[in-house]
This record gives sequence, C-alpha cells and structure tokens, in this order.
Amino acid sequence: MALYEHVVIARQDISPQQAEALNEEMKAIIEGLGGHIAKIEYWGLRNLTYRIKKNRKGHYSLLAIDAPSDAVKEMERQLSINEDVLRYMTIRMEELDLELSPVLARRDRDRERSDRPERPDRPDRPREDFAA
Repeated sequence: MALYEHVVIARQDISPQQAEALNEEMKAIIEGLGGHIAKIEYWGLRNLTYRIKKNRKGHYSLLAIDAPSDAVKEMERQLSINEDVLRYMTIRMEELDLELSPVLARRDRDRERSDRPERPDRPDRPREDFAA
C-alpha cells in the first residue's frame, strides 16, 4: 500500500463538529477499502489566502493515510461531490510523519508562552519614564 498526506478545506459555514464528521466519513471510506488512517489532525477555522467560492475562511484537516490508490481515488471522488468541501489535495509520501504538524506545534508553543506568568519588574533597576 502507498502512503499519502491529505489536506481538506471545508466551508466556513459548517460547525467544527460537522468538519470532524467529514473526517470520520473519509476514515470510513479508506478503512472500508482496505486502508488505514495513521493520523487525523483538525487544524480549525483558518483564514484563506484568497477567496474560494465566496469564502474567506475554511476548516482545515490533515490526514496521514496508508491505503491502496483505489481507496484514495474513491475518497477524492466523494469529496468532489460534497458541497461542504472547498478544496482538497493528496500527496504521495515516501514515509508518514506521525509527529505533530508544524501548524499544531506552533499553536501549542503559543499556548505555552501565554500560560507563563509575566516576569516581575526587577527591583534593582529603577524604572525611568521618558517625557517628550
């Protein structure tokens, strides 16, 4: 079986639960045709670089797939019929990267930074106010 990374952008009008349900539909198609989903990441509602079908935002998802090509073709056929899907792209890979994607890794890193308490003022340095 071949290895693929698959990214889907769904319309902004659907809820996050519907976007997750779309991921589950893709998983059912792949597994029904003898494949395996190694990883599913929901990236959330993100801004698009340019409008697609009058949408400024979209629900992004990334799937790491180990499946025969027929299963991937059937999944793409189903996505092309689905009105909630704006775009999708499947890329064949030499090996699957099962670590956290850079999109989610950056989001987690930003959360860690915001959770840290701010550094208190240093008592050994006087604060100087500069007047113009």
